[in-house]
Amino acid sequence: MKPSGLNRTPYRLASSLPISISYKIAHRNAQHRNTQHRNTQHRMIQFICNNVPMPAFDRARAGRWIRSVAAGYGFTVGEVTYIFCDDEKILAVNREFLQHDYYTDVITFDYSTLDRLSGDIFISLDTVRSNAGQVGVPFEQELHRILIHGILHLTGQGDKTPETKAQMTAKEDAALAIL
Repeated sequence: MKPSGLNRTPYRLASSLPISISYKIAHRNAQHRNTQHRNTQHRMIQFICNNVPMPAFDRARAGRWIRSVAAGYGFTVGEVTYIFCDDEKILAVNREFLQHDYYTDVITFDYSTLDRLSGDIFISLDTVRSNAGQVGVPFEQELHRILIHGILHLTGQGDKTPETKAQMTAKEDAALAIL
């Protein structure tokens, strides 16, 4: 059963942890079919879906915004893949890779280098929708917050303590203000 209450507890997984090869191959094939934005220099932001429809938002604008925010922190964007999924999928990922038995809105797998952000960011659209209703904001606004939340994790921003959580929220708000 899904816990009640706002669930903004993303997790940053160290790049040294292995990812299932078969899972990566399957999703790379899906990425190729569903990619809306390609950059031939291996600097791309991709949005793919796993058992959910693609949410309605301007992906090109979001990509420009994400790159702008990353640049503000001194990073370029390498390969960043957003995987939109449902609550059951994110729970399965949380259990398999983090050994956590609860739902969350976002899980970030970090493959970044010193100056280039790269990673896989799983986002549960079910939880984003639920959170948007609980805080009284439109779904698209909450989705943008979670999109940038994953990027902020790739820049090294944590959110495990009250202090780092407040820093994360302030950075999300600043990023949303320039969208």
